[in-house]
Amino acid sequence: MDTVEIPTPDGPLHALRSGPAVPGDGGPVVLAAHGITASAMSFAAVARALPAGWTLLALDLRGRGRSNTLPGPFGMDRHAEDLAATARQVGRPVVLTGQSMGAYAALRAATRFPDLFTRLVLIDGGLPLPVPAGADPDAVLEATLGPAILRLRMTFPTEEAYVELFRNHPAMAASWNDDLDAYARYDITGDPGAIRSRVDPAAVAADGRDLIVNAATFGADLEALTLPADLLYAPRGMFGQEPGILPRPLVERWTAQSPLRAELIPDCNHYTILTDPKPAARISEVLTGS
Repeated sequence: MDTVEIPTPDGPLHALRSGPAVPGDGGPVVLAAHGITASAMSFAAVARALPAGWTLLALDLRGRGRSNTLPGPFGMDRHAEDLAATARQVGRPVVLTGQSMGAYAALRAATRFPDLFTRLVLIDGGLPLPVPAGADPDAVLEATLGPAILRLRMTFPTEEAYVELFRNHPAMAASWNDDLDAYARYDITGDPGAIRSRVDPAAVAADGRDLIVNAATFGADLEALTLPADLLYAPRGMFGQEPGILPRPLVERWTAQSPLRAELIPDCNHYTILTDPKPAARISEVLTGS
């Protein structure tokens, strides 16, 4: 995948591109947004599964990957604006997709800038997650993302030690492959003896808080959708366990209340829905309408 840059007032937003260059000959383009502690490299298997002539542009969202020095404010509104700016650079409507947190950013972009996109595909995210009434947002954030933010602040003696952390993750260990290895290595920065993640912990905290505090707004976005929209979701969650992060009753509620169509992708979890070849191939089919 090649590196490209999208200009913003704050500096270049980085992306990885597979397929023909854009602007180009007018071929179809998929624009992709990754999860809260992830990067553009999440979409490598999906990019490979797309038909010849298709381009995939996977963003490093601000605060992550090679966009990790771009400043805040963060939040889904800001990521949606970055997605819209990238689509405008393409110069023609594109297919929009996002996984996990990226699904919420993509949903927000599809609702606010529908003329820039032809369809929306949400991958294991995008539905309002129930937040208990009266819950302290910071307490919920600590319970859900606290371990991830702690990992982002850790340092490691070598690159191999950092990759080993991913290789031993319960959701990845049984499905470890070259794409996951490349994904982990893409995230590495720092000098020997102080290897760490590229992800900005402040961006993760701000985005996580936005997802909690403004959960109801994503329901309004779903109900306002005018684009064809699909949800592809996994039966297992972030630690490889059942149930997935989007329980079936939640999916059924929002497919009844919005134009969203849903499909359970078998035999995968929150991460391997993107990185295993079979789920990636099904995602490609839905993205391309084949």
